[in-house]
Amino acid sequence: MTTTPAAAAPLIQLDNVHKQFANGTLALRGMSITIGEHAFVSFVGPSGCGKSTALRLIAGLTEPSAGQIIRHASLTHDNSIGFVFQEPTLMPWATVTDNIYLPLRVQGIKRRQAKPAIDEVLDMVGLGAFRDAYPRELSGGMKMRVSIARALVTQPKLLLMDEPFAALDEMTRFKL
Repeated sequence: MTTTPAAAAPLIQLDNVHKQFANGTLALRGMSITIGEHAFVSFVGPSGCGKSTALRLIAGLTEPSAGQIIRHASLTHDNSIGFVFQEPTLMPWATVTDNIYLPLRVQGIKRRQAKPAIDEVLDMVGLGAFRDAYPRELSGGMKMRVSIARALVTQPKLLLMDEPFAALDEMTRFKL
């Protein structure tokens, strides 16, 4: 007897979602998608077609103008969704370690307790030697890797990435 694996439970569903901004710009019209656990989904299209808007809606950073977004119960915790923006959005006054520690600090996790997770993601993105550097001392690609590490440090259930590799050169290697 052969069995087929059950379909992955949906993490998030967008049902006929529209997004129109206050200035009248229609960014999304009628977007419907179901994203399951362990899925790898890419939004591809020309500049201005709504890819970033869709990611922000999924992350809960903005609300749809119409339609419905249903998040699985496992996505209700603060650390359940990680987001890597197009720009690194690092705090210029904070070291690489402090920038990565930020989401854990917001969750109330003490620095001593967070250190192993921070060390792990620093190694993963190849920036262990730069843990005490400030953003002004990093290349654009290195800043982006710090942003990726910050999104990974909470071990999110859902990781959203908005053009995360645009600033990375072809020699960048990740230990995923």
